[in-house]
Amino acid sequence: MPPSLHVRFLILALGALFLPAALVFCTFPVTLTLERAFPVKQGVQLAELRARDRARHRRILQTVGGVVDFHVHGTYNPMTVGLYFTTVKLGSPPKEFNVQLDTGSDILWVACNPCDDCPTSSGLDIQLNSFDPATSTTASVIPCSSNTCSLAVEETTTDCSSDGSHCSYSFHYGDGSGTSGYYVMDTFYFNTVFHSSISNSSASIIFGCSNHQSADLTKTDRAVDGIFGFGKSKFSVASQLSSRGIAPKIFSHCLSGSNAGGGIWVLGEIVAPNIVYTPLVPSQPHYNVNLQSIAVNGQILPIDPAVFATSSNQGTIIDSGTTLAYLAGGAYDPFVSAISNTVSQSVRRLYFKGTPCYLISSSVEEIFPVVTFNFEGGATMVLKPVEYLVQEGYVDGTESWCIGFQRPLDMPMTILGDLVLRDKIFIYDLVNQRIGWTDYDCEFVNAGQLSVSGSSQNVHHVLIPASFVAFLVHIWLLGEFLFL
Repeated sequence: MPPSLHVRFLILALGALFLPAALVFCTFPVTLTLERAFPVKQGVQLAELRARDRARHRRILQTVGGVVDFHVHGTYNPMTVGLYFTTVKLGSPPKEFNVQLDTGSDILWVACNPCDDCPTSSGLDIQLNSFDPATSTTASVIPCSSNTCSLAVEETTTDCSSDGSHCSYSFHYGDGSGTSGYYVMDTFYFNTVFHSSISNSSASIIFGCSNHQSADLTKTDRAVDGIFGFGKSKFSVASQLSSRGIAPKIFSHCLSGSNAGGGIWVLGEIVAPNIVYTPLVPSQPHYNVNLQSIAVNGQILPIDPAVFATSSNQGTIIDSGTTLAYLAGGAYDPFVSAISNTVSQSVRRLYFKGTPCYLISSSVEEIFPVVTFNFEGGATMVLKPVEYLVQEGYVDGTESWCIGFQRPLDMPMTILGDLVLRDKIFIYDLVNQRIGWTDYDCEFVNAGQLSVSGSSQNVHHVLIPASFVAFLVHIWLLGEFLFL
């Protein structure tokens, strides 16, 4: 692009940036003086460039507004935590609960007092708490006679207690675990971020009070206080807050793939360059997308497209509550065979509890191929080896890596869990009925904390207003030139 066009595009981008505040009138052509940020003949250390970028990112972050922020704990790593969770505050006085972040279910629920078979300790080094409506001055139990309960019967697995006083529910998850209890309404506390300040906010919401848990939910190794469902139901917290204009009808997350884990989860949009979108499959209870094909090293695998078709018990689902990832039976064998054939001369193959594994003596990135998932609308998801493999340890001093994708035993579903979702920005745009993603180092989100004046809390965001995007893209096109 000629320099004159660079300048004109830049003026247009600046106009888009400032027009919301005032009208900008310009006469073309306009010339702006540009100067190199660093002398041409003087070398610049990479660390110095990174420092300048991070300073710029912090300035960008301060323009964020109108989102609800949740700090993420935990990791994808099934050898350690194997889930992502956050802390929520409920009741009066407020009490903290650690809840798993789950896009595959709808309701926020926490363990209540009393609770049958609920764990009392956790291997995640967190203190478990239980909610008691009788001790909260703002709590009210949802009765069977209420319109809210009638709506819940339509939206969720809901029934009424034998005495008719409680609007009851029963949920069962894909891993065989389950919970049952009743609905309550109480105060939910959260941080609303507007520009560079944090506002402590609250709203009355409906959530589940669990008094029974079963199967994996009873185990102590990864026990949390409940599950924070971000599904499509009107009873999800995201839907409740967006219906009242408190939060936008869109949410995003960036889950760190580092050993330390963490990340961010916001009711709002993370705007970043290079995001690709694929439409949500309509009339589905989950976040179904149309996966069309899979390629290994650029070669499309011989998989019948019907394997990925969406039906009542088939299709492709984005699910942050799933630790690994699952490929429908008709796709699993071609996927594993293609990877094994590619690395057959460089590794020793073995099976560990039925899962294909490989003993390697060098970096997985040097040996294993790149995998590409192709979706409707031309969106692609490129997976590096560490995004479809899991390190299982060592055999005779040699690293053992296993296929992280599993074959579902009881249904022909493809489920993209945390193994795939980590280190990517994901956007659930419910207004336009689409899901978007792009690769991102979500560990950087934790490092870029903004101190907020008058508060001990920090904001963890890479949220960029849409009007900034054209501006940033042009800066990258200009390369080493910066504004005076």
